[in-house]
Amino acid sequence: MTAALRPRKYLAYLAALVLVAFSAALVLEIADPRQANAQSSVRPPTGATTNVTGGNVPGEALGNISDSEMWRAVRKGIKGNVSIPDKKAGQLVQSEGDNWRALKNGPLANYGAWGLLGVVVLLLLFYLLRGKIKVDHGMSGKTVTRFADLERTGHWLLAVSFIILAITGLNITYGKYFLLPVIGKSAFASLAAGGKWLHNYVAFAFMAGLVTILVLWIKENFPNAHDLKWLAQTGGMFQKGVHPPAKKFNAGQKILFWLVIWGGLGLSLTGIALMFPFQIDFPGGMEPIQQMQFMTTWHAIIALVLIIVVIAHIYIGTIGMEGAFDAMGTGKVDQNWAKEHHSIWAEEVVGSKRKKKSKSGKAAAAAE
Repeated sequence: MTAALRPRKYLAYLAALVLVAFSAALVLEIADPRQANAQSSVRPPTGATTNVTGGNVPGEALGNISDSEMWRAVRKGIKGNVSIPDKKAGQLVQSEGDNWRALKNGPLANYGAWGLLGVVVLLLLFYLLRGKIKVDHGMSGKTVTRFADLERTGHWLLAVSFIILAITGLNITYGKYFLLPVIGKSAFASLAAGGKWLHNYVAFAFMAGLVTILVLWIKENFPNAHDLKWLAQTGGMFQKGVHPPAKKFNAGQKILFWLVIWGGLGLSLTGIALMFPFQIDFPGGMEPIQQMQFMTTWHAIIALVLIIVVIAHIYIGTIGMEGAFDAMGTGKVDQNWAKEHHSIWAEEVVGSKRKKKSKSGKAAAAAE
């Protein structure tokens, strides 16, 4: 390794360690038992006077019902009648909200943080043990077109919108633990409100990108026999010199494709339901507020899973593999890279170029 490259490697190690430390602090912060104890109950305000009527409802409006019986019914979600259009207001207490809040602030936030920390640690270990995956035969200097402009546009539209959605979404779940103490309530409130609007509008760009790559790449992402060999050899990721055959997309990329498509569909459907609350009546017998809580939970779970997967994808597509970024950076990749990582596709492309040259050469000879 040259002296010029050593500082870059040390900086990469330092950045990775800082990210790990940040993630570990996040896990420890949200794992605070005080945060997990989200279960609450209906209680009168501190210092309030209770039982002033001897246990009966004032005025005998509801009959001779004790305070405890009345509040027990309220706690179980009893509904009354209201004159305003929003009939949901007839329910004073929605107890399922406690369970939803406990899940959101407890296991969901904790497991999500552990997942984010875990993928960072695994990628750091992989980099330290395996290093950057090089092109074994070196760069040839000759390139082949891997992705057309429309394909790259669809990819970057999806990628950039997803990153914006991920950052603004993570702020909803974890921002209160780190940003709020640093920038204060007023600034955090403004940031969170702006992030909410940005999240809502960028979501439509994400959906457009999702449809674009689905239409362009679906025919290339169905499984074939070569995928089994690729998976058996883990794509050569852990062994130098091992390059299982693959078409335009290998088995790992196909798994990523379908995770993004189905996960993106789940995010889109739950996201639309949350952007337009109580406008869609979903089957299942749940109350409208329960439906929104269900959508919020699934939206967060799918998002966290996709963020973890995409972090690994970004690593492989940038610092993890030599020449990989060129595929989406310029649309062209080195021929040796193509032959090592997508040999079947490379042979088809190179063979097609040879045929075109041969036909053009014969046409030119005939013209002479």
